[in-house]
Amino acid sequence: MAKILNIITGGGQPTATQNNAEIIERIVDRVRSATLIDDRRDAVRTLKSLSKKFRVEVGTQAMDVLLRVLQQDRSDSEIVKFALETLFNVMNDEVSEEQQGTVMPNELAVQFTEIFIKDHGNVELLINLIEDFDFHIRWPGVRLLTTLLTNKCKEVQEICLVVPRGVSVVMDLLLDTREVVRNDAILLLTHLSKDNPNIQKIVAFENGFERILQIVEDEGGSEGGIVVEDCLQLLSNLLKHNTSNQTFFKEGSYIQRLSPFLDQKQLEGSVEQGWHRQKVNNVHLMLQVVRCLVSPSNPQQTTQSCQRAMFQSGLLQQLCGILMASGVPADILTEAVNTVAEVIRGNQTNQEYFSSVMAPVQPPRAVIEVLLSTMVNERQPFVLRCAVMYSIQSYLYRNERGKAQVVSSLLPKQNEDVRRNSTGQLLCLGMFSSDSLSNWLAAVALSHAILDTSSHKEMLLKVLLAININAPPVTLMDQLLASLKQETRFQTRLGYLMLLSHWLANCPAAVAQFLASNQAPVSFLVSLASAMDSHDESYKVIQGVSCFLLGLCLLFNNNQVDNYSEAKLREILIRRVGVETLTDCLETVSRQEVYTNAAKKPQLKYREASEVVFDFEYTRLYKALESSILKAVSAEGPSKRDTIEEHESIVSQYKQLIKEQDDQVHALRKELHQLRTSHSQTQERCKELDEHVQQLRDQNAVLRAADGDEAVRQQLLQLQAENETLRRENASRQTQEQQTDSTHDSAEQVEALLQRVAQLEQDLAAARAQVDEKPTSNEAAEEEVKRLQQENRRLANDLDTIKKEQDDLLVLLSDQDGKIKALKSRLKELGQEVKDEDDELDLDSEAEEEAS
Repeated sequence: MAKILNIITGGGQPTATQNNAEIIERIVDRVRSATLIDDRRDAVRTLKSLSKKFRVEVGTQAMDVLLRVLQQDRSDSEIVKFALETLFNVMNDEVSEEQQGTVMPNELAVQFTEIFIKDHGNVELLINLIEDFDFHIRWPGVRLLTTLLTNKCKEVQEICLVVPRGVSVVMDLLLDTREVVRNDAILLLTHLSKDNPNIQKIVAFENGFERILQIVEDEGGSEGGIVVEDCLQLLSNLLKHNTSNQTFFKEGSYIQRLSPFLDQKQLEGSVEQGWHRQKVNNVHLMLQVVRCLVSPSNPQQTTQSCQRAMFQSGLLQQLCGILMASGVPADILTEAVNTVAEVIRGNQTNQEYFSSVMAPVQPPRAVIEVLLSTMVNERQPFVLRCAVMYSIQSYLYRNERGKAQVVSSLLPKQNEDVRRNSTGQLLCLGMFSSDSLSNWLAAVALSHAILDTSSHKEMLLKVLLAININAPPVTLMDQLLASLKQETRFQTRLGYLMLLSHWLANCPAAVAQFLASNQAPVSFLVSLASAMDSHDESYKVIQGVSCFLLGLCLLFNNNQVDNYSEAKLREILIRRVGVETLTDCLETVSRQEVYTNAAKKPQLKYREASEVVFDFEYTRLYKALESSILKAVSAEGPSKRDTIEEHESIVSQYKQLIKEQDDQVHALRKELHQLRTSHSQTQERCKELDEHVQQLRDQNAVLRAADGDEAVRQQLLQLQAENETLRRENASRQTQEQQTDSTHDSAEQVEALLQRVAQLEQDLAAARAQVDEKPTSNEAAEEEVKRLQQENRRLANDLDTIKKEQDDLLVLLSDQDGKIKALKSRLKELGQEVKDEDDELDLDSEAEEEAS
């Protein structure tokens, strides 16, 4: 035992340690050998009192005997309580007053926790003890299990998943009426559900959301204490990166229950009194819970459904109210701006509402203008300015109407209020101010307004700026290039270059104006790209971005500027920069750590202004066109632009073929529906004829059994009427046969259509071979054609069957005519006058001639 003790303690102070170990060993022997429960209880109480000061000795010697006490003496709540508290003291690293000045080995609690959970039955035993309602057993058990999770979270989580009803037992603790147990259970669930999707799902489906939100409401919402903060932290754990729980939270109408927490009246009521620290924490966590539901990293369908629910429940309106409220702390305002950004991102309805929000000032101003004023104001906190930038990006994301409004605000208008700065004017003020961060933010914000929209880029070419009263106005492009040449600040230069890159990409008109500018941009960019090697990382970034901008001029050149046509510009790049140098500069940018970090998520999350380098959308553009630029520079044949146009033409042809094929398939389906309808009608008619034939057979049998001439005569007259009806039915049947023949013709049309589909498939295969020799399968259409062929064959078989039944029916009619003739002969033999149908027809014709 002493040898094990020396290994754990590192061998320090052997004499004192051995004395302590001997004392604890005697107490442990007493617990092990005592027969009376009172003696064991006293011994365990003694171990508990020594466990804080002598953790190593108690942990190494008493753990086994304490576990035995928990198993064998569960009926005595007091001894179980002492045992649980002793184990808690041993595995808890928090330094108590008794432990001050005592040197403890590193990670002692982790080592004892590993020993405890090595046997999974110990954790199961602890969960079973927690299930006991006795306060002296449940509360120490909750604290011990929380400590185990703190020390070895993943291992204990896996064990709890294996234990029957392990998570359910912990969930039941939330219903405990004793607040101390319930509050510690919230902390226990927070640790238990951390980064474990399986446990998070179990907690959610055990009615966890309902119980947590009920506790938040009972504790006073945003005005509540630390318990509300713990509940919101638990709620954030359950929703973060868990799509299943997010969907369940939305479908359970729990989003509507978040609105009272952010009630505007409640928040405004605390302005005079000030926000206490606990309230700031509560509101901050609630905003994070909302962001978990609409994070851009979530599946798009889940995010959109939550965004709609937040608008319908009024949560978005309350969040916008926080933006316009007075007295809101800076960190809450920052988080609220980020939350609004993600609630409106990509949702047109929410974006339109956001643009309609007006600030409570005189004269009224749109919320976007207020936020832009904050963004370009260098006196505002850095994190708040980054949050505003994120909200502007989210507002413009997939919002063509919003982009058009921003760009049009840069153009001159009649009856414009000159006393108020518009959105475009605020962006221009920020781009050309003395603050480098404002330059970067405004340039990037404007680049989002023209992102992936050629019409907006061409509108931006018409923007004129009045830089000097005595000088004529200049275009925005010329002013950007002039400022770019004069600026030496890294952040400002990079912002201008990124804006120009977005502007020139996929816009030949912008490239033409850029090359024709009197600021000689090509010479300036070439000088930047071909400069001597520098160990300054920021200058390497500028070189790479300059090369990228030159590559865009080559890639989207429409040859309108003679001095910088595509061929001449390629020659300039190869001669003055060099293909290898240009390649190295481009690859250097994509290897930068700041580039990698910016490409992960759209939100700007930096601690200092100097860390702001790249924008998320710029990294996407750079990644998409980097390889195309390298091919365009090194290619001697047709440019990549021509290849792109040819590719687009082929794709258009391919889409047209697909559309034609869809039309043909639709026509085939329509023909098939008609065939099925005709076949169904034919079957019904055949069934009716069969029933009629059966009736005739029955009547014939009745005639045979009838006695007396009068009865035979009456039956004969009835048979004559039936015979006439049958002849009419036969005529109708002939008409039906003609319809059947037409159905056969429709089947022939189906065959012709199938041949047309086969021809279309051959044309489609040829188009696929032209698109980069990357064929794609059209198995769905082929399967549809095969299915139609099988259906046509089945209908042909059904028609053959119907014809056979028609032949059988004609045979029956012939037999019936023979029987009628026999009956007539019999009546004649009996002396009765019987008129033939031919005679009746002759008499009718003679009567008509006499009448005429």
